[in-house]
Amino acid sequence: MIAIVIASHGDFAKGLLQSATMIFGKQTDVATVTFEDHETSDDLMIKFQTALSKFESVDGVLFLVDLWGGSPFTIAEHIVSQQPGQMALITGVNLPIVMDAFTIRDQPLDKVVAHLEKSGQKGIRRFEPEAHHEGA
Repeated sequence: MIAIVIASHGDFAKGLLQSATMIFGKQTDVATVTFEDHETSDDLMIKFQTALSKFESVDGVLFLVDLWGGSPFTIAEHIVSQQPGQMALITGVNLPIVMDAFTIRDQPLDKVVAHLEKSGQKGIRRFEPEAHHEGA
C-alpha cells in the first residue's frame, strides 16, 4: 500500500483530507503537512519527517502538494530526491485527485503517478448549459 502525504500552504491539506474522509471514509497511512506564515523551511522539514515516521510497512510514499515551486514542494522535492524509486511528488492537488489516489494506492507507485497525472487533467472540466431550453 502506498502512503500519502498531502502538503500545502495553510490548512488546505487538512481540509482536503477532511473532505475526502467524509466522502471516501477514513484511510490509514495518510498524513497532512501544513506550512504556516511564521514557519521556516527547517520547521517544514521536521513536519515532513514526523509524518513519514508514522507510516508502517508501506510500499512507497506519494506526496500530493498544492503548488509547484512553493516551500512544501521544495522540501518534498528534496525528500523524494533521496529515494526516487520509493517516493513520488505531484503538485496541483485537489479533492478529486486525493480521492482517486485513495482508490488506486494498492498499485505500484509508478502506476499510481501515471494514473493521477491523467485523471488530474481530465478532472478540470467546464459546465456548459444548453444555449436554449425547450419550454423555457
